[in-house]
Amino acid sequence: MLLAEGNQSVGATFTLLGFSEYPDFQVPLLLVFLTIYTVTVVGNLGMIMIIRVSPRLHTPMYFFLSHLSFVDFCYSTTVTPKLLENLVVEDRTISFVGCIMQFFLACVCAVAETFMLAVMAYDRFVAVCNPLLYTVVMSQKLCALLVAGPYIWGIASSLTLTCFLLTLSFCGSNVINNFVCEHSVIVSVSCSDPYISQMLCFVIAIFNEVSSLVIIFTTYIFIFVTVIKMSSAGGRQKAFSTCASHLTAITIFHGTILFLYCVPNSQNSWLIVKIGSLFYTVVIPMLNPLIYSLRNKDVKESVRKLINHPIQFC
Repeated sequence: MLLAEGNQSVGATFTLLGFSEYPDFQVPLLLVFLTIYTVTVVGNLGMIMIIRVSPRLHTPMYFFLSHLSFVDFCYSTTVTPKLLENLVVEDRTISFVGCIMQFFLACVCAVAETFMLAVMAYDRFVAVCNPLLYTVVMSQKLCALLVAGPYIWGIASSLTLTCFLLTLSFCGSNVINNFVCEHSVIVSVSCSDPYISQMLCFVIAIFNEVSSLVIIFTTYIFIFVTVIKMSSAGGRQKAFSTCASHLTAITIFHGTILFLYCVPNSQNSWLIVKIGSLFYTVVIPMLNPLIYSLRNKDVKESVRKLINHPIQFC
């Protein structure tokens, strides 16, 4: 905040264009995004509640899943309400402080989710490759450390990028061709040279993506080799079904990010970037609880018991 107070840009305003170029679709888009946000909130908070009240879900895998749901809820809540507001009102401005805060919180959630998925991959590795030692290896202390890591690194990464954004100058009213205050669109309207901030963001983004994917690929290579060596077809099927939901979530999340990295820097790419950003900030937080609930027998059984015998869970 000291940097913000010393920055003359603190009084600047930003205009989030969002989807204003499609005036005829404002109401349909509002209904779609409101439905998505409602499903996101109910799905993720419901997942957290089910895991908390169901004794059979008090395992490391569901402990990590509850934190993934929490991150998804925070991520969507950071972005979607402002998106919905801009579809209703004509004044689409956001203050400098509001834009920076939205970026900071969204960045924390994005980085935390990236490494939370990597942590969940390690959990699956231990469960499949060392099932007899699973409860010993995945102790409460280790689980707490594995969960704390993504949050701490997410805050550290976001705080570093935010501090460098606060050193930039912004002149008057700035038009952002997106619905969310992302790093690339913020620096694009800066009056000062954003080179250092851009390079820092690039290095952190590459490190986060590469390191998390290395962890995920390494663990799943060991999982695949272990499953292939299993003599029982039932054991192989159970192992694959255990990892299926996680692999689906990883493919969607990292696939979207890698797709955005590959978008060429041209005038026509803004719409693609906007749709990609919409997918991983609004849609993916809705999909994750659906993926883990629809494909998971334990979760579905816990939901069924909660509906049929709610008093037993109180």
